[in-house]
Amino acid sequence: MRSNTIKLGDARAPHRSLLRACGLDEQDFHKPFIAIVSSHIDIVPGHVHLNDVALFVKKCVRDAGGVPFIFNTIGVCDGIAMGHDGMKYSLASREIIADSVETMLKAHCFDGMICLPNCDKITPGMLMAAVRCNIPTIFASGGPMEAGRSADGKALDLISAFSGAAAKINGKISETELLHIEQNACPTCGSCSGMFTANSMNCLCEAIGIALPGNGTILATSQYRKTLYKKAAKRIVQLADPQGEAANLPRDIITKESIDNAMVLDLAMGGSTNTVLHLLAVANEAGLDYSMRRFNELSEQTPNICRVAPSHDYHIEDVHNSGGIYTILGEIRRGRPGLLNEKVPTISGKKLGKMIDEYDLRSPKALGEMQKMYSVMPSGIKNAKAMSIQSRCRKVADLQLPFDPFDCIRTCENAYSQTGGLAILYGNIAPKGAVVKTAGVLPEMLKHSGPAVIFDSEPEAYEGITTGKVKAGDVVVIRFEGPKGGPGMQEMLGPTAAIKGVNLDNSVALITDGRFSGGTAGACIGHISPEAAAEGPIGRLRDGDMIEIDIPGRTLNVRLSEAELQSRPLASASRSDTAIGGYLARYRAMATSADTGGVVR
Repeated sequence: MRSNTIKLGDARAPHRSLLRACGLDEQDFHKPFIAIVSSHIDIVPGHVHLNDVALFVKKCVRDAGGVPFIFNTIGVCDGIAMGHDGMKYSLASREIIADSVETMLKAHCFDGMICLPNCDKITPGMLMAAVRCNIPTIFASGGPMEAGRSADGKALDLISAFSGAAAKINGKISETELLHIEQNACPTCGSCSGMFTANSMNCLCEAIGIALPGNGTILATSQYRKTLYKKAAKRIVQLADPQGEAANLPRDIITKESIDNAMVLDLAMGGSTNTVLHLLAVANEAGLDYSMRRFNELSEQTPNICRVAPSHDYHIEDVHNSGGIYTILGEIRRGRPGLLNEKVPTISGKKLGKMIDEYDLRSPKALGEMQKMYSVMPSGIKNAKAMSIQSRCRKVADLQLPFDPFDCIRTCENAYSQTGGLAILYGNIAPKGAVVKTAGVLPEMLKHSGPAVIFDSEPEAYEGITTGKVKAGDVVVIRFEGPKGGPGMQEMLGPTAAIKGVNLDNSVALITDGRFSGGTAGACIGHISPEAAAEGPIGRLRDGDMIEIDIPGRTLNVRLSEAELQSRPLASASRSDTAIGGYLARYRAMATSADTGGVVR
């Protein structure tokens, strides 16, 4: 065992003495040491319950025969950090998380690790650390939040609050209406209830094979999460035991083939554009040569069979009751045979194809246990306690769902589109690519041309949109917000929500070298590479330039000759960066553009 380095032999008597002070006894020195990497943080709703989760998992690891140790990471709530300088730290925090987990694992010689992430940068940061350190690892997230409800029963979520705020500023709704949205949009603990970045990444962990089934869709309030955590604890002790079976390590699981599988899932369910950024970063960490162009190749073959908020009224709870991630994968397997690599290993010890057999609710080989797992519904109780809600039915068929599960997760023949929910665009504005969530774009905005209205920061853009500077037909350009330029590559949820809030989402597009929240919908194109701060062409645009967007054609151009574009001087950011220091200054100096994942080098 790796932990023998710190617990066996006469020379390690001081080490054992310190471990005894932590509560260990003689028998513990012959058991695997398991790290429980919690991201419990009281100010992040996706993480506020993770102390209880970590303590439960700790007990489960003990019961399974391991010696558990909890340590914590930092985590930024993108919603709370949104719209001010705090957002500059969000993407940059991913690197801190990866480095801190690596530090703990290497310094203390753990034999295995259970990661308890939930929100945006925490899951990819832990994934980067997992492939870097390459010890047996299982991801077991904190679970998604229940959707909120308005007085008339309409589903609400965080994006409802952002759009409501813009609508109130623009005089579209009253103060009372905004307060009602605010009080009901985020009713429980858990990662925000749509297919935003946090839930997208937790779902992708199932397709990659580093998490057990249900990781991405079992609600944080569901008692069935305890079953998931018990399974994860038992499995990690098995994998960390040198007398047990040979473990599939993170680098055995996270390969080009499994990243392809994850991307197929993402395209099928129209996940967050940030998943592109994070999958590239994880691939980079694993030493894999994985290009943005691969996403378009897969998109051409992958139908978009599931749409979830912000692209639809469905939420993660509805996906779960419809059969979860493995049912989406099952529909892809039925409709597109051979697209998924079913022979890749998973942390369960079974190949992906076998897992689809057993956990696809529509499979004739599905385990009977699946009925129980997929039948836990949202409680509808504000601030319901984590892991507390039991199923009211024994079978999914007995649920009185207010929707058709075969509409929430469609067959390939009945897909929303026969190509995936994400696309990579190229052109003279984005020579190295840009990303758009096609699943969230209105049909009339798939092709759009209009004059550029340029802003050099996210706050400037939000103010310009809400005060009427942007008109129907325009293309909002937000630059100097990439990894270097921000620094930190801020999410543009404020401006995108504002466009919707002032009823311009059917006539205005937005392009940026920054990125979007997973909650963004509309003709919003991000990750433009190279970014303005890296002398990318977006830094040469001027107000009034005609921008041409062709999402089906995968192009993004300005109507200028190459000679004219290159002859223009690069703009300088209109804002002052004199306050940038500390970690952000170091991040800026080392960060790459989005086409390589925004990693530091």
